[in-house]
Amino acid sequence: MLAIVCPGQGSQTPGFLAPWLELPSVAGQLASLSEIAGIDLTAHGTTSDEETIKDTAVAQPLIVAAGLVAAKSLFDVELSSLPVILAGHSVGEITASALAGVLSEEEAMTFVRERANSMATAAALTPTGMSAVVGGDPAEVLAAIEASGATPANVNGAGQTVAAGTFEQLQSLADNPPAKARVIPLKVAGAFHTAHMAPAATALETLKPELKPQKPQVPLLSNFDGREVTDGAAAVDSLIAQVSRPVRWDLCMETLAQRGVTGVIELAPAGTLAGLAKRGMPGVKTVAVKTPDDLTAALALFAELEGTA
Repeated sequence: MLAIVCPGQGSQTPGFLAPWLELPSVAGQLASLSEIAGIDLTAHGTTSDEETIKDTAVAQPLIVAAGLVAAKSLFDVELSSLPVILAGHSVGEITASALAGVLSEEEAMTFVRERANSMATAAALTPTGMSAVVGGDPAEVLAAIEASGATPANVNGAGQTVAAGTFEQLQSLADNPPAKARVIPLKVAGAFHTAHMAPAATALETLKPELKPQKPQVPLLSNFDGREVTDGAAAVDSLIAQVSRPVRWDLCMETLAQRGVTGVIELAPAGTLAGLAKRGMPGVKTVAVKTPDDLTAALALFAELEGTA
């Protein structure tokens, strides 16, 4: 079984889409997705600077678009015909939902546009951010985050938890880190997956009647509890609720391991989830599809697993 995973915010880097524009179909796809998103994804993925693409309203549509471009370049058949399971981290769950057939590409980009704009608005109400806590005893890490007043917004497994809160709370955590742990500020502009984002969840509820979600055609995991989502409407409800509740990527990796997944392909902008899989799923083979040059290795991994199925 092969897992296709889609990364979340903070995985983007300046110019990361430039190599993809060398593929003949990508320019047209990005132009179409840009029209829906209401921003120039091609420019943001090639020439915009780090500060620009850190902006929530830019980063989220850019990441979803990158995943859709990479997936289309990787597979020329319906994913429902392949022995795969899908999961996405935070905004990446929108990408995964589109690949699973829950949302159309247009609906996915409409959803991420509204999500990004409403989360940016919510983030502007109070200065907030996120910091990764790497290493340390898990119980001590959670206790330190709680003591600072912050929230464990992403429990990623493999020795990584992400705290979210006000800058004062995050500074308190940095000043009083858990034993044998590092506190690393992240390139995100808000305390995502916390109560600070409640207004964004409310905004997305108003969008829901415009969507026509379908039953997933490929097994799709929710990063609320790591369980498979089997109903389209429930998948959208989970995407909306996810905005203001913690991401449990550790539980997603547990489910992938339980399902017998032995290979993980992370779509662009890749690297973070493949790294977590290497540490949290011992023995799993991983490919981070960062550029088109990585497509060959991804297809080889799929062929290898298919041959042993």
